[in-house]
Amino acid sequence: MSRLEGKRVVLTGAAGGIGSLVAKRLRLAGAHVIGVDRVDAVACQDCFACDLSNPDALEALASTLAATHVDILVNLAGLQYFGPLDAQGAARIALGYAVNLVAPAIVSGAVLPQMIARRDGQIVNIGSVMGAVPYPYFTTYSSAKAGLKAFSQALRREVAGRNIAITYIAPRAVRTAFNTAAIERFMALSGMAADRPEDVADTIVAAIERRATDVSIGMPERVFTQLNAAVPRLIDRGLAKQVATARTLFVEP
Repeated sequence: MSRLEGKRVVLTGAAGGIGSLVAKRLRLAGAHVIGVDRVDAVACQDCFACDLSNPDALEALASTLAATHVDILVNLAGLQYFGPLDAQGAARIALGYAVNLVAPAIVSGAVLPQMIARRDGQIVNIGSVMGAVPYPYFTTYSSAKAGLKAFSQALRREVAGRNIAITYIAPRAVRTAFNTAAIERFMALSGMAADRPEDVADTIVAAIERRATDVSIGMPERVFTQLNAAVPRLIDRGLAKQVATARTLFVEP
């Protein structure tokens, strides 16, 4: 029997390309999945409609989840912007941080008291390898995911000894509709590796089931993460060619 049998799982971004796959796999493992998304998450048994970038909607969701039995929270919803920081604009910068970092923190805070009271629970944050190896032209996305990684680590230390697992998963690029035409072109020109969404969903659910701590997808990316922490200038040099490639997509001739 799966450890997820009978567990009530809240999954944000449940209607997306990876979210719907994760929801289906969680249900196959016996979980009751409550999706959170702006549109109906048809792969889930239940769904709460919410725009995570809207403070009022997020506050209402937090109140609802605080009153709902939640065994596992999976913060999967995310937004990605690819391009120069100065072209992003204030509204899109704020939107990215709201969905990628602020919403997971608020939703986690809403379900944490009941997990502490039961001395059981799990919070799963889906980050990105770009949170450990910050990527140019993905500047706000990288920094938000870096914040999510730090949030996960700090919260893990905060709840230590209370039988609450804090799982942080860092995928690399994935072949989904999440990628814009510019991102697809950049990946093709730079030779960036991208995983099948089905494989990423399998990895996420396996990590949830074994209550993993930190999971980074891709062996080269794990090496780059260690190098970036130890000798960031080496990564600067290693990324120089990809930076030049990205720049050609945005600089007018």
